[in-house]
Amino acid sequence: MKRIAYKGWKNCVLLANKKIELVVTGDVGPRVIRFGFPGGANEFFEDQKSLGRKGAKKWVFYGGHRLWHAPETEPRTYAPDNDPVEFVKSAGCVRSVQPVEKTTGIEKQIDFRLDARKPLVRLTHRLINRNLWAVELAPWSISVMAPGGRCIIPLPPRGPHPTNLPPKSILSTWAYTDMSDPRWTWGRRYIHLRQDPNAAEPQKIGAAVHDGWAAYANHGNLFVKRFAWVPNARYPDFGCNFETFTNRAMLEVETLGPTVLLEPGNAVEHVEEWSLFAEVPEPYNDADVEKFVLPRLK
Repeated sequence: MKRIAYKGWKNCVLLANKKIELVVTGDVGPRVIRFGFPGGANEFFEDQKSLGRKGAKKWVFYGGHRLWHAPETEPRTYAPDNDPVEFVKSAGCVRSVQPVEKTTGIEKQIDFRLDARKPLVRLTHRLINRNLWAVELAPWSISVMAPGGRCIIPLPPRGPHPTNLPPKSILSTWAYTDMSDPRWTWGRRYIHLRQDPNAAEPQKIGAAVHDGWAAYANHGNLFVKRFAWVPNARYPDFGCNFETFTNRAMLEVETLGPTVLLEPGNAVEHVEEWSLFAEVPEPYNDADVEKFVLPRLK
């Protein structure tokens, strides 16, 4: 861990081992603006128009990785994160603490625990209710990925008819979701969403991902995100613990925790683990995922 300047922000923290590095902003946040191999490409999207900005009155799309609370509504979800955060260091962990949001009364924190040797980092996202009343919400962590890649979403195990009569999984769509869009690949076991800088319209779906992982393949690297599925819990957006959104600039890999009624002074946590692998061929179909992606998960 060391303090660095990064692309116009003077107060950032670099967390690194010999395999991976991430840059956490201190002038705004909590936010991770970079994740990748040391000296390599940033796996996250960076909005060139807003890099180095701080103190704005409205929410700013910097890129990187951020923490929100669901469901998505205006103006609550878009509470600005444009002020400095506090860094708290403890044994093996660095915590980024945001001042309490003025418009929501929610305090956001992210703990970062980097493995000493592996290309692995564990993030604990935390929402704390600083109001005098209970708030219903769900933690929602969003990684904004660099353009040109594809998101891979596993579906629950398949089975034949008529021995599998009950429904097996949940898939949520938005008013602008177009299943005929060529960026989608609808496999039997996996769904792919490809980021295309030339696409005219955005796309989004949500899903109940029981396998607890999703991936983003780009420029020969594979970003893997692990997260929990809690059976019988109530999740946002008709039951989704995973969502993905893309437009012509980027693609978002999003995970959600269960919806809770958060009492005053209480906190809810949502954990992700990130891994990064090099020299992984791009998977185009189910067979490619099983050949190139699943071995990395083990």
